[in-house]
Amino acid sequence: MSWRSDSRGVVLTAYHPSGAAGDAPGGRRSGQYTMNHDHSKKIPDGASFDRSGSQDSLDELSMDDYWKELENIHETRGNNHEERVALVVKEPDEGELEEEWLKEAGLSNLFGESSGDSLESMVFLSTLTRTQKAAVEKRVETVTQTMRKRNKQHQIPDVRDIFRLQNDSKGKVCDGSEPSAVRTSENKNETHDGTKGPKFSLGTDEPKSLLEDMPSSDTDINLEISFAEQAANLKDSSVGKMYKGGGGDTLLPNFRLPKDKTGTTKIGDLAPQDMKKVYSLALIELTALYDILGTEFKQQKAVKIKTKDSGLFGVPLSLLLEQDQKKIPGTKIPLIFQKLIAQIEETTLETEGLLRIPGVATRVKGLCQELEAKFYEGTFNWENVKQHDAASLLKLFIRELPQPLLTVEYLKAFQDVQNLPTKKQQLQALNLLVILLPEANRDTLKVLLEFLQRVIDHRDKNKMTLKNVAMVMAPNLFTFHGFASKTIEQSEFVMAAGTANVMRFMIQYQKLLWTIPKFIVNQVRKQNTESQKKEKKDKAMKKLLKKMAYDREKHEKQEKTPNDTDVPQGVIRVQAPHLSKVSMAIQLTEELKAGDIVARFLNQKSGNVQTLKKEEVFLYEIGGNIGERCLDDDTYMKDLYQLNPNAEWVIKPKQC
Repeated sequence: MSWRSDSRGVVLTAYHPSGAAGDAPGGRRSGQYTMNHDHSKKIPDGASFDRSGSQDSLDELSMDDYWKELENIHETRGNNHEERVALVVKEPDEGELEEEWLKEAGLSNLFGESSGDSLESMVFLSTLTRTQKAAVEKRVETVTQTMRKRNKQHQIPDVRDIFRLQNDSKGKVCDGSEPSAVRTSENKNETHDGTKGPKFSLGTDEPKSLLEDMPSSDTDINLEISFAEQAANLKDSSVGKMYKGGGGDTLLPNFRLPKDKTGTTKIGDLAPQDMKKVYSLALIELTALYDILGTEFKQQKAVKIKTKDSGLFGVPLSLLLEQDQKKIPGTKIPLIFQKLIAQIEETTLETEGLLRIPGVATRVKGLCQELEAKFYEGTFNWENVKQHDAASLLKLFIRELPQPLLTVEYLKAFQDVQNLPTKKQQLQALNLLVILLPEANRDTLKVLLEFLQRVIDHRDKNKMTLKNVAMVMAPNLFTFHGFASKTIEQSEFVMAAGTANVMRFMIQYQKLLWTIPKFIVNQVRKQNTESQKKEKKDKAMKKLLKKMAYDREKHEKQEKTPNDTDVPQGVIRVQAPHLSKVSMAIQLTEELKAGDIVARFLNQKSGNVQTLKKEEVFLYEIGGNIGERCLDDDTYMKDLYQLNPNAEWVIKPKQC
């Protein structure tokens, strides 16, 4: 892949992958940007690196695997002359980046023709933390100034008016609720009546005293408090420390998640409507974190280009899944991707040099062409695929995606993680970036990382440690577009080592990366609560206009009275429509967990055949201040009930 600049922006050249060769020496490949290193290049004398993300002592990191892999990538298609397709990465105009950011964050009605209709955004803004609010204000201000320069005819609100309206209307929007967690520096401790008092907080806005009082260790990942708020506190107190050390596998910090009694929320546990809110909050939080740490966060924008509309290699993920789902409904991972991993594992994961040693170029090229023709027909003979060939095909599949697996929008942000001051902050940023990936990309990345960990688990035999695997895989994920191509030897080295370390982080901490931070889940709960109050107010108004409010409210109260007495205090009613026992009243105790309730249901026999196993069904929290949430088995039910007393509880299979 090469790049040049023209009036449209940066033009990156890709190729249709039909007839692509494998990872083996041959001619020079034109498919990736050129770096001046070969694998024998030495580190410049006296080079000094002070970014924690790109060092675990670079002098101790053997970069040979990285440069060899990059050379293999360059040489993959040296003798091929496929039709070139230009991928244009658009250079945004002034204010365009911020405008797009606000749209992505779900705040497009803060500007433009619909700027006056921002009641929904006011509810959203009322849940933001101090640093999140600052990030939004900064982007709105930029867009406002840009629009004024362009002499737009529609209304252009002042950013101060937007947040003043949000603060002034808290009692009105939220139907008399307690004041929002968001405060300006002037009124952050004031209630809605202007008096001084404590702030309402649901894990969103954290005063410094709370941050300072919470016990934590260097390896504890605090998911209850905004990452950007934690960074701001560290910055203010000047106590941030960087982890030092060499590049061995054991020298990465043993980060852990302290136990949360209300349960850990994983990606995939929430309903789509709540995940949409999570996405918006994660984007704002990531931007706020980068702002606090002084790192530029810019989403790249790829202009739509013509791509292959069928086949295996070089086909967009979404299109590939669409054709796969015609074969197997519900498929979330490309079938060819799954099959290549299965083929590698079928032999043994103990093969020395697995993933590092390339397949034979001519054989891989032939296999690629044959797969394109026979895979979906079911006539491809997998016995002809050697293990190293399958590994080369797997890496080729990743590289040949029309847009990178980490997406055009966020690839640079993934790369820039190496520039953040501490490893904990790097991990926090990666957590948010994973949440921001499209579902197809995120699911495919998860399967890839899980496979890479299984390879590493056999490192005593295959000699592929975490460091080795990261060095081999980093060029395949991070050099796709050649963003920030360097000509200075030291800069090339820093980028290579940095992306390799980001790759190490993604493999090592993958279980943490697929966790939705509790402070974001709590913000979603707060948004749902405020929206429900608004909906109730709207309904009450409609009833009043129809002159039926009194009768209907009286009728509703009469209906609620017997239902409330059905379930005694401290008892929840759990429904299980898929099991033999379809309903049960459960007494809440301090130690009762979600897994205990599921087990209790599964142990009940009512004459029907029990068809579901414990690992197939989960307890769900539905309604109240959350759309739907799948609970982990270690969730303490009494604590969760106190957080969401209006929820319903249902046991059912998880939708995969």
